[in-house]
Amino acid sequence: MEIIKGGVTAAKGFEAASTAAGIKYQNRTDMALIYSQVPCETAGTFTTNVVKAAPVMWDKQVVDSEKKSQTVVVNSGIANACTGAEGFGYCKETAEAAAKYLSVDAEGVLIGSTGVIGKQLPIDRLTAGIEALAGKKNASLENGTEAAKAIMTTDTCEKELAVTIQIGGKTVTIGGMAKGSGMIHPNMCTMLAFITTDAVISKEALQKALSEDVADTYNMISVDGDTSTNDTALVLANGMAGNPVIEYGTAEYGEFKQALHVINEYLAKKIAGDGEGATALFEAKVIGADTKEQARVLAKAIVCSNLTKAAIAGHDANWGRILCAMGYSGAQFDPEKVDLFFESKAGKIQIIENGTAVDYSEEEATKILSEPEVTAIADVKLGGQTAVAWGCDLTHGYIDINADYRS
Repeated sequence: MEIIKGGVTAAKGFEAASTAAGIKYQNRTDMALIYSQVPCETAGTFTTNVVKAAPVMWDKQVVDSEKKSQTVVVNSGIANACTGAEGFGYCKETAEAAAKYLSVDAEGVLIGSTGVIGKQLPIDRLTAGIEALAGKKNASLENGTEAAKAIMTTDTCEKELAVTIQIGGKTVTIGGMAKGSGMIHPNMCTMLAFITTDAVISKEALQKALSEDVADTYNMISVDGDTSTNDTALVLANGMAGNPVIEYGTAEYGEFKQALHVINEYLAKKIAGDGEGATALFEAKVIGADTKEQARVLAKAIVCSNLTKAAIAGHDANWGRILCAMGYSGAQFDPEKVDLFFESKAGKIQIIENGTAVDYSEEEATKILSEPEVTAIADVKLGGQTAVAWGCDLTHGYIDINADYRS
């Protein structure tokens, strides 16, 4: 596997574009297009929130059907959530506009929206934006990067990655882009992730690869404990690499899934580290668990603890907050067996052994916790299972951003 430059346009046959449609933001792009030169197999995972945005319902309908897709249209600024029949109708109008300007099947058009909940989209600006996107699309890596920038809301940077692998003597490329900064919580989040690949792969294998992998990537991140209405992760495979078809359960499937995992984990960590107001990516690694699920529950509890996140913001080795979060997680363990470490580029330090504090240097701990990426490692000494979750520190900046988000 090789990491290469690029994102959604890295794979053969994929093009992208961005434009400023004036949906909410001024003086910046706010619409993006992903386009495949040939129809694609699709897979998707979506929010677990009962309140689902119109694009989520639209995309689930497309992914569950036998329709192939060539186009994804994404807007930022307005989420098209809690907008009723009118909002869902705008999805249909968006798809029809894409069909008109791109000569694709409207029933296969995928849609993403992110931003303020409850407002109706200015559909005239949206459809005008699609016309502009159609005229600007190309396969350059630069256009892929600009598309990643256009879908940002409170994000501070674009998020993209691409990798190549060898399948049956053919080079297969997978590229992706994502956005997410707030309303981020396990079981998907206000995150949009779009992944493209030129692999020849069955729809079943593509869906299983994505569904299985989100459990250890997007579903292991949290910024603020709020599960969004708009979470969507989509994968499009156009088959232009020409490799032998990848089927579920084969060795080739395992190789593809591992490459997809690299993309998903990278994007998930970028989302967590770019949390609203954040100054640090906070990683929680639980080792020595009896089961994978136990490890996941404990790791999630640590990164979701607001008190722990505030301690990370203050570079304070307040280990009691971590043990407390593990204790209310619902997972069973013996607190008198837990060892806890903090680690970063500045070093590694043990904080507790068998549930009680060791004689450690607060100064050294503060130095380790002052890095932009910090890890807490909890060994529960029950078995051989491990899980990792990602979050960020909680700062005053989070309140500043969200106190007046609608304005």
